[in-house]
Amino acid sequence: MAGYLFTPHIPSPDDGDPFQRLLKIFLELLNYTSGDVSEALNWMNQLDRQYSLTDDQYGMGDFIEDLKRNGYIQEENPNSGDFSLTAKSEQTIRQRSLDEIFGKLKRTGNGDHRTPQVGAGEEPMSELKGFEFGDPVENIAFTESFRNAQINHGIDEFMLTEDDLTVSEKEHKTSVSTVLMIDISHSMILYGEDRITPAKKVAMALSELVMRKYPKDTLDIIVFGNDAWQIQVKDLPYLKVGPYHTNTVAGLELAMDLLRRRKTGNKQIFMITDGKPTCIREGVRYYKNSFGLDRKILNKTLTLAAQARRLKIPITTFMIAKDSWLVEFVQEFTKVNNGRAFYTSLQGLGEYIFEDFERNRRKRVR
Repeated sequence: MAGYLFTPHIPSPDDGDPFQRLLKIFLELLNYTSGDVSEALNWMNQLDRQYSLTDDQYGMGDFIEDLKRNGYIQEENPNSGDFSLTAKSEQTIRQRSLDEIFGKLKRTGNGDHRTPQVGAGEEPMSELKGFEFGDPVENIAFTESFRNAQINHGIDEFMLTEDDLTVSEKEHKTSVSTVLMIDISHSMILYGEDRITPAKKVAMALSELVMRKYPKDTLDIIVFGNDAWQIQVKDLPYLKVGPYHTNTVAGLELAMDLLRRRKTGNKQIFMITDGKPTCIREGVRYYKNSFGLDRKILNKTLTLAAQARRLKIPITTFMIAKDSWLVEFVQEFTKVNNGRAFYTSLQGLGEYIFEDFERNRRKRVR
């Protein structure tokens, strides 16, 4: 029976750096304060009093000065003492979300986003095949072709014929247009559970992944409450839940409108929500019903699911709730769209989205 192997603890280089240690806490708190620097610093002061985060050599005042000196925060008004985040902080928060949520999966998965098809493409493969009419000349494997010519004709009568030519297969690498829909209705913070912060962190991680690893992909992020609107990646740390109902119809309409403009063959919608559609817009007024599933609202939602299917846009729903009647709605919605659905806890949300993003990116829509 194998026992436990104990090895010496090798501390991280940051363990002895008070600034780096406090920076990790500060950046995490910013996710919960929606980018409010002053509130995050107030929380840190409270934590410092309770858990002694600092000491006589390095205090919170030193930390604030280092935040400014290192370009993480900037003073909005020197007289008021108000601070705001810099672009460096916004990018660092996205990178931390990427490391936290996708780090383990990135190390274990190949994440190469290739398709099963071979032919004209970008990525050379080890497989060779005989030359056929129409194969690109640049794909000819000359070393192997000369070897074939030598074997077939000998050195004295060396010649290179079409039958001697071999070409390298190439994998076709896809690009994908993704729209990520985030529910910001009031229910995302009800019942003592913060659902918006994990959703926000997943969105930051996914956006950072696309920008760093798949620059040819596109990722649009929209939020939906009573209405739906597009937000930029830099806006994600500041995202808040509002006093809204859930207008899923508006979100889907905007998502499909964005994808219609994209020229990529693969398109998809990811929708993070915790509840049922409860609102639609009729002209200048809102039609709302928070009690159960309203057939009028449901029919419009299902109509859009069918429309997305006709446009070959699969919708993957990540439901952060498991009420039986909500599950029935998601099942019907998914069946109409021919999409996918996950009923997930907040902890598993990132893994599900990452794995489905990779899975869908390997598909080709015909």
